[in-house]
Amino acid sequence: MKGNETFERNNPASVFVYYICVVAPVMFTMNPVIITLSLVGSVFSSFIGQERIGVRFHIYMLILFAIMTAANPIFYHNGETVLFVMNDNPITLEATIYGTVSAAAVISVLYRSRSFTLYMTSDRLLYLFSILSSKAALILTMALRYAPLYARHARRVADAQRAAGLYKERNMIDDIVGGGRVFSATATWALEYGIVTAASMEARGYGVGRRTRYSPYAFKHADIVLTATSLLLLAVIITAGAGGSFDFTFYPRIVAPPATVLTSAAYTAYGILSFLPAILTVIEVVRWKYLMQKI
Repeated sequence: MKGNETFERNNPASVFVYYICVVAPVMFTMNPVIITLSLVGSVFSSFIGQERIGVRFHIYMLILFAIMTAANPIFYHNGETVLFVMNDNPITLEATIYGTVSAAAVISVLYRSRSFTLYMTSDRLLYLFSILSSKAALILTMALRYAPLYARHARRVADAQRAAGLYKERNMIDDIVGGGRVFSATATWALEYGIVTAASMEARGYGVGRRTRYSPYAFKHADIVLTATSLLLLAVIITAGAGGSFDFTFYPRIVAPPATVLTSAAYTAYGILSFLPAILTVIEVVRWKYLMQKI
């Protein structure tokens, strides 16, 4: 089994619920334990689909993490524990830790966003929008279709005008005038194409009455388990957060919340939630090998 194929077979609604549940705690808390679990889980899960996430992306994330970590103590000097002084500006331990935690939060969200775009293709997003509103799904479909179509047509018009010698890009005035002609020709073509599309949709019966809805994605037992597990784990995290179990103070000194049973349960719940794609993949691999041995 190549990569994490589990989410690719799940219903888009259940996958969307999972990503909301795993990203929401990171956006509403600066607890280092939650942030660390999120970062490690997102990076580890990204290596499951490493054939689609290249090494360059990981290098960019590492550079961004280093820049964000170093920037906070350089520009903000809050905190009472001075590590050293640079250009008469104190570099404090509290500011350094806060910069590290905030950088880890941003990087983890970027990793989640990257994996979200891999699993939630345009067809899956359209399916989600169609659940909420069929009109919104239609508008989004047309936008995704016509935006690149108009861009390609504009490039063809520009290439034709350059081939005809109407303008040269090295001349600013000719470039502006030629760009105006390209925009005018593209806008006129778009209006004409829109009229043709509207007439075609009317001929096919759009807007005449209620239409039957077809869904290519079935909501199976695995989707119920994924959705219920994500919501249950999020409920534990929200309960702990509402009770102040995640309150973490950085300034003027670092003060961690007391260790309680609820706090430990919340950390465990978010750890499971963060590593859930990897856990599901391991279960799928073990199940696949077990079935192969029975053949």
